[in-house]
Amino acid sequence: MHEPRPAGPAAATNPAPPAGPRLRAEAITLTQGGRRLLDGVDLDLAGGGITMVLGPNGAGKSLLLKVLHGLIAPDTGRVLWDGRPAGQATRRRQAMVFQRPVLLRRSAAANIDFVLRARGRRDRARRDALLAHVGLDAHASRPARRLSGGEQQRLALARALATGPELLFLDEPTASLDPASVLRIEQVVAAARADDTGVVFVTHDVGQARRLADDIVFLHRGRVVEHAPAARFFDAPASAAARDFLAGRIVV
Repeated sequence: MHEPRPAGPAAATNPAPPAGPRLRAEAITLTQGGRRLLDGVDLDLAGGGITMVLGPNGAGKSLLLKVLHGLIAPDTGRVLWDGRPAGQATRRRQAMVFQRPVLLRRSAAANIDFVLRARGRRDRARRDALLAHVGLDAHASRPARRLSGGEQQRLALARALATGPELLFLDEPTASLDPASVLRIEQVVAAARADDTGVVFVTHDVGQARRLADDIVFLHRGRVVEHAPAARFFDAPASAAARDFLAGRIVV
């Protein structure tokens, strides 16, 4: 990954999505506790731009993200990366940020140092650039767990970007954050897109999806009901479930 750039504009004014690694899910199923949570998911992601994953609670959004990232093995089906089965080598080309960041009991700077060392790098300039990029340069020596919720999430993003991922998975990273923190994180995500990092972003926030998305994956009852360019999805959703969801009606 190149050095961080200033945050880019919202998706409405973004250029065409950059090319990226192609990620494909084929016939993914996942059953837990006797319930089919993912049901024959077929999904083809070009790897560039920002793909927002929308759907009602319980639709399987977070589970799908974990399967794509390799954290959970599906019961059936497979995940392909550039046409080949995903494995440990491909997972090193990805990074994931969770709704609740998991941070080391160290300073903000040491959290990023740890990731850089794990990738064989000792690069203070890179670390400092990442902290500045997410607005945490003034908190470099502060214990990570004493940061605010929004600051912790920005640190988690900086740590993920330190790996130089080609594809970044985000599982509701702005849930429960205040509007200012949401804006800062969206700016970092937009900048990652501008830096040719593909992003797959689970959200429950339709407004956020409108601001950021290049394309939308809409899940309902564990199935991909729609996968379309963002403008088409919001202007003319093809399914009744998506129309109800966008209208604020409960989708079950």
